[in-house]
Amino acid sequence: MLNRLLKPYRAFLSLPDVPRTLLITFLSRMPVGMLGFAMVMFLREALGNFKLAGSVIGVYFFAMAVSSPIKGRIIDRIGPGTPLRVCGLLDPLCFALFIASVWYTLPITNVLICAALMGLFTTPIATLTRAIWRHRFDSDDDRRMAFAVDSVLMEINFTMGPAVVGLVLAFSTPKAAILVAWVAATTSILIFMRNPALKYWKQAPPSERHLLGPLTEGRLILLFVILFALAMACGMLEVGYPAYTTSLAIPAFAGVLLAVNSFGSAIGGALFGSTKFSMTMEKQFAILLAVFGLLMCLHLAVDAKESRYLFALMAFIAGCAISPAFALQALLISRIAPAKYATEAFTWSGTFIVTGLGAGMAAGGALSEIYFVKAPFLAGSAVLIIAAAMALLLTAKPDPNT
Repeated sequence: MLNRLLKPYRAFLSLPDVPRTLLITFLSRMPVGMLGFAMVMFLREALGNFKLAGSVIGVYFFAMAVSSPIKGRIIDRIGPGTPLRVCGLLDPLCFALFIASVWYTLPITNVLICAALMGLFTTPIATLTRAIWRHRFDSDDDRRMAFAVDSVLMEINFTMGPAVVGLVLAFSTPKAAILVAWVAATTSILIFMRNPALKYWKQAPPSERHLLGPLTEGRLILLFVILFALAMACGMLEVGYPAYTTSLAIPAFAGVLLAVNSFGSAIGGALFGSTKFSMTMEKQFAILLAVFGLLMCLHLAVDAKESRYLFALMAFIAGCAISPAFALQALLISRIAPAKYATEAFTWSGTFIVTGLGAGMAAGGALSEIYFVKAPFLAGSAVLIIAAAMALLLTAKPDPNT
């Protein structure tokens, strides 16, 4: 059975440039798993509560969301080279300004402005890695494997990132954690520039483009709304674990929970990538969202103070549906989006992801402060069940690019 599971992965890894691309992708996205947790704890210590911290992070994600489609449209027109160099220069600088504004207790307006600048010039590494796989492969089967492996690597990033931040918090301070995240983010940009998959980029010929770009496709809009809900639930988890463990006076344990949750997601993604299902991808997507919602609700039944290991098990189980769900949405986007809007479609997905994450973290922080500390888990579960119902409205249609 293990050999049958690994056989498709061996074949995939034997393809030209794939192993090196995966390694560079993994290393360049390491800050993704570190940044949210490090920012939450850094801002919570400096600003005094999770509600205000979540609001600042929400501004950061909103700014990133607004700028992502613009970057995507530019990349679709001129290629990824120039946007990567410009953002690669301004991203570390704006991140440093954000850290300084908080560190030196500048007025909250200054902090919000720096957070917005940081979001505006974030290097589009995560979006480009998804778009590159679309350019590298033409068939659904190859893309399915690529997006599944990509999602697994992302979840390993989310496993190791919080673990590193949690380790720093256990032996040092949130200030040290945010500095480690800055070093990782700056280094990651230099690493991504050496990605060999960039040579497979297929620049679409000049053509008439609609002002709304890929948003002219109704099914794509529906998929983006569902993706927003999925990301919002994940954002609630991001702030839910730190808020809950901090209320129990064990804040460093949040890093363990986030890592375990991401490890479960990686396991789920690995199984998904090597398994073929008879049902359509749209139905698979709806089922995964519903399962994730039900699993997220399990957190309400366990008290981490009485049983940390059982609560960590709940985090692991809930994570098993995350990576397959994100892999499916990426595959659906690659099928639905017209070729001339390929990158912009993935940046719009990034927009809805980061907006959803920001909304989820802001809402989760407010819910945990205003109502009860486990409220983010309940709210996230409700959002996912609604998203699953919406996903049933997606109907399979032929790929417009084939």
